[in-house]
Amino acid sequence: MKRLTSLPSLFALLLFILVSLHLPPSWAASDSVYDTFLQCLTNRTRPSDHISDIVYSQANSAYANVLGSYARNRRFTSSSTRKPLVIVAPTRESHVQAAVLCSKDLGVHLKIRSGGHDYEGVSYVSEDAFFILDMFNLRSIDVDIQEETAWVQAGATLGELYYGISEKSKVHGFPASVCQTVGVGGHLSGGGYGNMLRKHGLSVDNIVDARMVDVQGRILDRKGMGEDLFWAIIGGGGASFGVILAYQIKLVPVPEKVTVFRVEKTLDENATDLVYKWQFVAPSTDHGLFMRLILQPGASKTQEGQQTITASVVTLFLGNLDQLLAITDREFPELGLKKENCTEMSWIESVLWWIGFDNGTIPSTKTLLGRDYPTTFFKRKSDYVQTPISKANLDLLWKKMIELGKVGLAFNPYGGRMSQIPASATPFPHRAGNLFKIQYYINWREEDPEAGKKYLAQISRLHSYMTPFVSKNPRSAFLNYRDLDIGTTTNGKNSYEEGRVYGVSYFNDNFERLVKVKTAVDPTNFFRNEQSIPPLPK
Repeated sequence: MKRLTSLPSLFALLLFILVSLHLPPSWAASDSVYDTFLQCLTNRTRPSDHISDIVYSQANSAYANVLGSYARNRRFTSSSTRKPLVIVAPTRESHVQAAVLCSKDLGVHLKIRSGGHDYEGVSYVSEDAFFILDMFNLRSIDVDIQEETAWVQAGATLGELYYGISEKSKVHGFPASVCQTVGVGGHLSGGGYGNMLRKHGLSVDNIVDARMVDVQGRILDRKGMGEDLFWAIIGGGGASFGVILAYQIKLVPVPEKVTVFRVEKTLDENATDLVYKWQFVAPSTDHGLFMRLILQPGASKTQEGQQTITASVVTLFLGNLDQLLAITDREFPELGLKKENCTEMSWIESVLWWIGFDNGTIPSTKTLLGRDYPTTFFKRKSDYVQTPISKANLDLLWKKMIELGKVGLAFNPYGGRMSQIPASATPFPHRAGNLFKIQYYINWREEDPEAGKKYLAQISRLHSYMTPFVSKNPRSAFLNYRDLDIGTTTNGKNSYEEGRVYGVSYFNDNFERLVKVKTAVDPTNFFRNEQSIPPLPK
């Protein structure tokens, strides 16, 4: 009798060994892992939960749709890309606890996905056998206008959050991304920035509490986890430390009317003068004025057969049109801004305008509840600029961008509130001293792998070209603009040395504190990915 009762544990051990040996797809697709994992989950949850309804094996007819619905980058959706053995889509916090403990029992790597916008697919791709804990069902939002706070679960999107706030108040908002389908869990835990950062800071500067599941399967709030772990998950990447269930955020005030505009100039319209002056004005102007600068190579509309650079200034001003014009006329005449370029609207309407509804027709705010997102092949990189780039070097940059042909740049101004918050206040260190952040971007639709290699080479060449003009020692980067070219870890015996390469770029001097927190809360490195925070070596 004793031998019979030990069979389940022996079978779990066998699975651990087999999975660790990277089984071929034919075995991985079998029901063996699914059945054992499902039994473990069932044992750790209530019978009424119908746990089989939220667990998807590779044989499940809904598996491909669930996997693909939140895979945003087609670079990581090919038939040759390793797929998860199982996807778990929890509907209760207890399901998350069970998934963590059962993954540990089986010795299978657990990846955590909130919205799938990780630029390198880290939340849904792995080189080893793995499960996905997909948080999309955990999307509740509870807005308390009287307290000016909201609890928002990790699987909610930013669009759903903005909509929820707007249903309760027209004079409250939250500083986060302009992309409405981004998941709250990843965005906030990685820093989170948007077009109100100069007035209100980052998303993480406005978090007051959190709920998470740790490596022991416990649900912890801020008090329970302690200040060190709380600090780590508001900018250090939550997936290195546990599973974020929800954040309590502090809402920020917004005026009843804000002003938006887009102004475009090409090189023959003195775009160089505009870009040069922008570097001085955008980081130092009124804190309520955010002017993103987008630089894109393309065909000239005035000179046939010639290429040019289009500089687009896309703006949110937390004030009215007259106040805005008074600022731009005084500080930025090169912009040539006129009243007819500007539109006053509510803050929630400006969210829709920034999404792309900037042609004069703002749809219903319920548009923000949509989760569909057009997928494409893409690559992103980032940099920080601390000294203005000269006109002569801007001219050389234009030549390089035109030569490469497709890579664009987005300059996002800092200053304002960002310069007032200490670099150590959160893991995100890029504060005072940074004029603006650069996002390098390239998208393509060609399926041919050789085309992909060509475009990846283009963005790498432009990133390399910009070396003299950006931050040094370290060359800093933004975690939420994930870039595996900076470095990766195999999560083996050299994980600390490997992690330090990218960790110092993302976190500067805060990296070592993150390592200490990781070592204290997850010393065996259960929560890991290709760019996670490593524990100290034993």
